Amino acid sequence: MALLHAAAAVATAKFAVFQPTDHTLVAAIALAVLVGTVALWSAIDAWTGLAGAGRCWFIAALVAGAGSGVLTVAGKAVFVDRTGVSALASALTGGAAFTALLVLVPAGLGLLVGRRLAASYHAGDGEPEREEVPRRPRPRPHREAGAAH
Repeated sequence: MALLHAAAAVATAKFAVFQPTDHTLVAAIALAVLVGTVALWSAIDAWTGLAGAGRCWFIAALVAGAGSGVLTVAGKAVFVDRTGVSALASALTGGAAFTALLVLVPAGLGLLVGRRLAASYHAGDGEPEREEVPRRPRPRPHREAGAAH
């Protein structure tokens, strides 16, 4: 997630350099792709029944926040405008918080939708419920009269 968010940020910054008037549309499309990717991925995790998916996505949001901040500054320094180390502080505070929320909120929605889809899929899969087969009682061992218990 950190690499995907950093690539989107660097690509929109590079586009803004060459087309400053069309930057808003590209930023909105990049944001929609990022949100859609997280929501779809987390919905698939919930639908398949991944154990601890909520915790995994929470940790992914934290790692993506900090990781994308560092990768965005490095990417802009190499590909866009030679951004310096001075931009790292704001990328690791406000930028990281925004990215973490940009992962956490759609992931939560995706997990909710994925669980609902899984429940409705398993409830209406068309297969009849398996009937419980009555168990025969196990035979008791034969005890001899007068035996000690």
